[in-house]
Amino acid sequence: MKLLSVNVGQPRPSPWASVKVTGIDKRSVDGPVMVTPVPAKGIVGLAGDRVYDVRHHGGPDQAVYAYAREDLDLWAAELDRPLASGVFGENLTTVGLDVNGALIGERWRVGPEVILEVCQPRVPCRTFAGWLKETGWVKRFTQAARPGAYLRVIQAGEIRAGDPVDIVHRPEHDVSIEVVFRAMTLERELLPRILAADALPDHLRKLATRRTGKKPVMITKG
Repeated sequence: MKLLSVNVGQPRPSPWASVKVTGIDKRSVDGPVMVTPVPAKGIVGLAGDRVYDVRHHGGPDQAVYAYAREDLDLWAAELDRPLASGVFGENLTTVGLDVNGALIGERWRVGPEVILEVCQPRVPCRTFAGWLKETGWVKRFTQAARPGAYLRVIQAGEIRAGDPVDIVHRPEHDVSIEVVFRAMTLERELLPRILAADALPDHLRKLATRRTGKKPVMITKG
């Protein structure tokens, strides 16, 4: 398991949304990239990267976005077009890692220093669809349930293409990125199940709590 590429966004016009600039065009960079914890919404974890729609993107629970090269290859075959690493807007393109099967709260060591924590799936938007220029893309991406994972930064450090990725903590529950995505989108009956994940972001915990009628559980994060 390793990083195939580390990708940082380039500003591009965004005629598909109210914010007219987007950082979805991620390009592979040479050399090390500093990764740091994110204190607030609208900020991301990789040096040199940024978001422009600060209301809906960035923040501690969307500090870093990872997508598997294997899933990009599946999409490339289905769409009959090449897909470069970073084209889905991911910061980290991985190889050998089951990103969608990763558990909420699972922790990865990337390179010698950085620790990242899996926290939620990516949800497709109009900017994503417009960027790829694929008709019906949001529906198709949702039905496939291969969303990739947003990560929190637990420990800062430098990363670079080729760095190994090691799973250093795996929770005992079975709530994966794919399960949470399905619960958020087409299978709302799964929402009660995702409450088993202590590291679930607060907004998803509240969503699941409203569905079940249960009181929120107070979580202490270590």
